[in-house]
Amino acid sequence: MREPKFNRGASEGALRRAWRSLLLIGAALVLGGASLQADQPNDAVYASVGNHKFTEQEVDSAVLNSVSPSQLYDLRKRALDRMIDDYLIDQAAHAAGLTREQYLARELKPAKPTEAEARKFYDDNKSSIQAQIHNATFDQVKDRLIAALERQNEEQQRAALIQRLRQATPVNVALKPPRFTVNSDGHPWTGGADAPVTVVEFSDFQCPYCRAAESTVKAMRAKYGDRIKFVYMDFPLSFHPHAMDAARAAQCAAEQDKFWPYHDALFADQSKLAESDLKATAKRLGLDTGRFNTCFNQGQPDGRIKAEQQQGEALGVTGTPTFFINGREIVGAQPLDKFAEVIDDETSAANQRAARAN
Repeated sequence: MREPKFNRGASEGALRRAWRSLLLIGAALVLGGASLQADQPNDAVYASVGNHKFTEQEVDSAVLNSVSPSQLYDLRKRALDRMIDDYLIDQAAHAAGLTREQYLARELKPAKPTEAEARKFYDDNKSSIQAQIHNATFDQVKDRLIAALERQNEEQQRAALIQRLRQATPVNVALKPPRFTVNSDGHPWTGGADAPVTVVEFSDFQCPYCRAAESTVKAMRAKYGDRIKFVYMDFPLSFHPHAMDAARAAQCAAEQDKFWPYHDALFADQSKLAESDLKATAKRLGLDTGRFNTCFNQGQPDGRIKAEQQQGEALGVTGTPTFFINGREIVGAQPLDKFAEVIDDETSAANQRAARAN
């Protein structure tokens, strides 16, 4: 098992900067060809080693080859959405006899947040704010909070404007997300057995980013309930010394219908993944310890775990957590909104198929 291609341990700021760079490059490449503009030469030399030259075209090609199908789709989707939105705004401005700037100034008039609203936001998010800005008082961050809330209000107004413009003008998007076939039958699951949306997680009980994703997973399960089927699949990474033992123990717990309590216990305290801890957890959760210990000591689930790893590798999984929502890939500990966007899209598509069938 190899380490992830993208370092999920990087700082959030570094990841954002990397993503922005990739987005700028990818949007130009995938929508406009290999060069930034169709009529621009792409044989500029970016480097040379002796007499060998590395051209812009070669570098751009290498960038595209390093992007997964799901990331490439995200790049295309974001760029396409931005192009559609800009076109709709320009057309609406033209119809109103206004410049783009005049039209947006007329339509977007975000109210300036009051100090009381900023204070409430600070109080509601005090621990998070102070974690980012050590022991920051309200007076120290007040001006920044008001500015951020004003930007948020403007973004919300802009989103509402775009929604109105899209509803008024037919928009047909032919771009489709890549979709992978994931065989998740027979693996631990929760939610609705016949739900229109299946969320499969490839995970590692020792992975800190999997643990970080747990709050989002729980929020997702609470939000959608039986409207989704959530499936857990093992992908223990070789550089996590206790990951395989933890996966084995969880599968042994599953044989006694205690997978989810055991799953939650492992993620609740990742410092207790040694063999003695795993067996103590089984006892604490009321499992038949004799049966559990036999299962664990003999490595009975190991073949199933390796099969799950092999399927993940065949799907292109290189790190954890990796999710597939009806076969659509999401990599890493993403926010709930990212999952909700795909789940809602898949639910809407399922409802449309059902309506056509009736």
